[in-house]
Amino acid sequence: MDRFKQSIRQTPEVMNGYYITGESDFVLIVTARSMEDYEIFTRKFFYENPDIKGFKTMVIMDRVKVGFALPIDLAAF
Repeated sequence: MDRFKQSIRQTPEVMNGYYITGESDFVLIVTARSMEDYEIFTRKFFYENPDIKGFKTMVIMDRVKVGFALPIDLAAF
């Protein structure tokens, strides 16, 4: 687990990495210039890593909303 977290931190194609609960262990947001570059990345990062048992990819079609502000009243704390 720690070895994979370290590889996430050291891989420039990985923009964001989250250790999560549920069906999967991690969610990674990666970037690539083309689908060919993405395929090269997946081969190197996932297929050649013996610690990876499987992975599922999703491609973002459209950014509908992006925000990182927390909708809470911090004064209440």
